[in-house]
Amino acid sequence: MRLNYSLEACAALFEAEVIGSSSESITHVYFDSRKIQQAKGALFFALTGHSRSGNEFIEDAYRQGIRLFVIAKNSGAKFQSDAIYFQVEDPLIALQKLATYHRKQFTYPVVAITGSVGKTTFKEWIFHCISDKFKVVRSPKSFNSQLGVALSLLEMHEHASIAFIEAGISKPGEMNLLQNMIRPDYGIFTAFGKAHRENFANNEEHLLEKWVLFRECRLAFIPYTFADLENRLPGNFQVCSPYENHRFPSGYSGMLGILKTFLTFLQFEPKEIEERIDSLPTLALRMEVFEGINGNTIINDTYNLDLDALSEALIYQRQLAPDKKRIVVIGLSEKHAHERLEIEKLIASFNPDEFHFIPEGKSIPWENFHNSVVLVKAHRDRAFEYEVARGKALKHRTIVEVNLSAIKHNVSFYQSRLPKDVKILAMVKASSYGSGADKVASFLQQNGIRNFGVAFADEGVELRKAGIGISSSIVVMNPDPEHSDLIIEYRLEPAIYSFEQLDEFITALIHRKISGYPIHLKFDTGMHRLGFAPGDKERVLAIINSQPEVQIQGIYSHLADADNPIHSEFTKKQLATFDSIVSYFRANSSDSFLAHILNSEGSLRYPEYCYDLIRLGISMYGYTENKELKASLQPSVYWYSSISQIKAVPKGDFIGYGCSYEALDDLTIAVIPVGYADGFRRSLSNGAGSVFIHGIKCPVVGRVCMDMIMVDISSVNAKINDPVEIIGQNQPMAVFAKAMDTIPYEVMTGLSKRMHRVYVEE
Repeated sequence: MRLNYSLEACAALFEAEVIGSSSESITHVYFDSRKIQQAKGALFFALTGHSRSGNEFIEDAYRQGIRLFVIAKNSGAKFQSDAIYFQVEDPLIALQKLATYHRKQFTYPVVAITGSVGKTTFKEWIFHCISDKFKVVRSPKSFNSQLGVALSLLEMHEHASIAFIEAGISKPGEMNLLQNMIRPDYGIFTAFGKAHRENFANNEEHLLEKWVLFRECRLAFIPYTFADLENRLPGNFQVCSPYENHRFPSGYSGMLGILKTFLTFLQFEPKEIEERIDSLPTLALRMEVFEGINGNTIINDTYNLDLDALSEALIYQRQLAPDKKRIVVIGLSEKHAHERLEIEKLIASFNPDEFHFIPEGKSIPWENFHNSVVLVKAHRDRAFEYEVARGKALKHRTIVEVNLSAIKHNVSFYQSRLPKDVKILAMVKASSYGSGADKVASFLQQNGIRNFGVAFADEGVELRKAGIGISSSIVVMNPDPEHSDLIIEYRLEPAIYSFEQLDEFITALIHRKISGYPIHLKFDTGMHRLGFAPGDKERVLAIINSQPEVQIQGIYSHLADADNPIHSEFTKKQLATFDSIVSYFRANSSDSFLAHILNSEGSLRYPEYCYDLIRLGISMYGYTENKELKASLQPSVYWYSSISQIKAVPKGDFIGYGCSYEALDDLTIAVIPVGYADGFRRSLSNGAGSVFIHGIKCPVVGRVCMDMIMVDISSVNAKINDPVEIIGQNQPMAVFAKAMDTIPYEVMTGLSKRMHRVYVEE
């Protein structure tokens, strides 16, 4: 970010009341105190979001050297004598005003990219194709929201020759605000899909809202799928013919067609266009995190090595390694050697423990890295995938992929629909439903979640060891009495559900001479599982009032059938019972506590009973039985393997244990290294289950073994090591669970820990 604005200019732009004075100029902005890198000249915007208020982080930013702040009027912020405060109605609007003004300072073309899917992919494609001829500014990562667009525009600078800015919307009226900020010269519309459609009256309203972005463009490029509307399209719209490339599925032909047309518009020659499109990386545009040898955690971000992407990756590494050694590895190609000094300077500003430039022909010295978080970045022409793979821990070749971006989307979806000030308690029990609690909880904490729920104390201990600090609450829902010392040592918060348990925990606190320890009270309002009876409330409060060792941190209950509208009367009875319990404690206890009874779906059906928290469970991972809700969530867990061996099986031969499957014709089968020990249940034997190879369904033949399955690939052109989809785009989690005659909960929690977990962020 390269700004240069006086405080006086900003005060006028923001229409702010200013407290304090200084001659300092504003050179860059922050809104996240965790990402502060350079305090001098930095302006901190105290933004209020769904999960937290920026006012909570003003002091943290001040401690890190920030002295310039944009805050809301009547925020209650504590003023420091050596700091400057711009008081405004809304800090986000002030940030957008700054971005709008900044964008107007430049005359080079600004290209706005929107669409239901593919915005980031197209942005990275066009960067790959033209960055050697144009100096490109582009939105960081997937920054396309009201906040993200503003931050993207502030990246514009005088040395660039073209800018690509993503723009995304979720409800009516938003695109007009984005259009006013971006003022694009040209537009790209990637595709039209179902994302956020539930917030619009119909498809046409949704589509027209997106097209608001292009109303003043010189030219907007849209896919061939709108060819039948050509007579109704505005005059500045150009429909692009599809373009097929053998390296991409046919579903990409629309976006590739736009890319080809846009490159032609930029005066690239046809042969050059073909070569550049053929060189597009087929890797997902995402960052991977996985376990490495020698106790390392590896961040694989080898898609590109531009400075903006490197800065984001270094910030992510720092967040992931609060107490671990940080090592940065750079695969710099010879043709980019001139960039080394600038890259070195950026890396040095993050103070890693080590950083290594790996010249061409040399290997990453994985044997020298131990118990560290290793970030690997490289230019695409280094083809660094093999080098990264050498550092992987040798594990089961079958992997479970967890998409952190999808989890973030799902959490944001609920936050956007919750009443103001209602927070989320993220359920990460059973190793975060099989996805890996340490990585998922750390990611959620980085994104503002401060309340977590686990089943047992040992799960909470693992979270603390993984870096979930004591500023975050970890509620142990089923604490064993013998684990009291462990709970206290790691500052976990037990859910107390019986008088015996309450007495035992108070006794443990007395022995340690501890007072005021936070506990949660669970009441049974009709589910008849763990919990005090509603009639016990007076006795419970009497004990707590007489025992200074404990204080009430939370009161909660479970609904038996919140997602079933047929039994709404029963649910309403439970809610009324819980409300009377909460009211009693609010009136008679001096403790300030959090109340919660609703799960994810219950929060949407009964928003008036959200209280202080909702518990977000499997919906956080994108899975629900609610058909309407399903369209708004993104699945986050995928399961892949690869082919170990291919065999020809003649007609009449048997396959697998027990000779339970006879080949009725000559077959070609593939052996896949996954079995019931991994969670691929034995009930999927003999055609009940299937996998997908190259998008083609391949049924299981023979019985599922402990570590292997055999599938019929007679209709697939496959070879050894080809990828196999078990759960993914072709076979969603719900379909796989139905084949196993179970629910996604059981599938996810049944995924064996011996399988490698890979964490990706788009």
